[in-house]
Amino acid sequence: MSDRDPQPVERQLPTEEARDLLALVREIGRREIAPRAAQEEDAEHFPREVFTLLSESGLLGLPYDAEYGGGGGQPYEVYLQVLEELAAARLTVGLGVSVHTLASYALAAYGTKQQQVEHLPAMLGGGLLGAYCLSEPSSGSDAASLRTKAVREGDEWVIDGTKAWITHGGIADFYTVMARTGEDGPRGITAFLVPGDAPGLSGAVPEKKMGMKGSPTAQVHFDGVRVPDGRRIGEEGQGFAIALSALDSGRLGIAACAIGVAQAALDEAVAYATERRQFGRPIADFQGLRFMIADMATQIEAGRALYLAAARLRDAGRPFAKQAAMAKLHCTDTAMKVTTDAVQILGGYGYTADFPAERLMREAKVLQIVEGTNQIQRMVIARHVAGPEGR
Repeated sequence: MSDRDPQPVERQLPTEEARDLLALVREIGRREIAPRAAQEEDAEHFPREVFTLLSESGLLGLPYDAEYGGGGGQPYEVYLQVLEELAAARLTVGLGVSVHTLASYALAAYGTKQQQVEHLPAMLGGGLLGAYCLSEPSSGSDAASLRTKAVREGDEWVIDGTKAWITHGGIADFYTVMARTGEDGPRGITAFLVPGDAPGLSGAVPEKKMGMKGSPTAQVHFDGVRVPDGRRIGEEGQGFAIALSALDSGRLGIAACAIGVAQAALDEAVAYATERRQFGRPIADFQGLRFMIADMATQIEAGRALYLAAARLRDAGRPFAKQAAMAKLHCTDTAMKVTTDAVQILGGYGYTADFPAERLMREAKVLQIVEGTNQIQRMVIARHVAGPEGR
């Protein structure tokens, strides 16, 4: 690994407060996260202590109101750049913050005032960590066909079923759960806020994954889990709409994380290419590699501009679903391409665990899959551009 410090990303930020915030996050990443990333990923260690630090620093609830323990309602264009910096230091952390924000979204956006006062302060600034439960073993992209059921018994709901591919599954303090309470299809789904220690809730053994080994991904089982009606979020049957709304914002989080991973790979490639000498000069002097580096940098800047443009639409209260899908598609494909090229630039060293390029390449792959595969993103984009299928 190179000792050369990368140049900070040139960012357009709306306020001096935002610049100070990004500087704080970069310092936390440099001092507390990146130095242990490779070792802890190999050991499959989840850095809960880092999330505690982020919570204490006010970084786990940035888009939400300070009234409820959030970060003062930071604009999404600022929050996403925080995610990018965290993911550049370690994807397990950046993606973990994105998932926690996603899990908090339903209550923050659709909960009653009483629910928000009761639960959000602990969720956003009280050291808790969340998980988002939509996918199931037989319903991933076709989320509207989910089968986990919630049956009402008096003032309680009884939840039975299994959720799959859950980030923080088995270790989360709270779960935002989509369960079927009515008819088949999207109109029969309702959202619930379930405590992580609820009787009958259990996490399976985490999946053995190609990358992000420090982030537990597991099935979560609900065996007669009882939750009071006061933990139902929104109206009965509104859960699928809540889920889709959350995913539009969540996809921007994935896009930002992808650019963070790509930026880390570019920084590593540039550091190596300027120090490695062949034929009497740095390999960065050779046109073939210079053009690769130029393409990598251009793709990253384009991806960053795309996710920020979508974020600014969201901040302005304008529709942004199409742009979120475009950002998720482009940025995650960029991360895969850039990390692959970084391995190539490092040559044989890029294929070894002594350098982070191979880890970044393995981690980039999952970003093309989570929160809607890139094939699903293309379907979403096409519907916005060409209209729905089967007209």
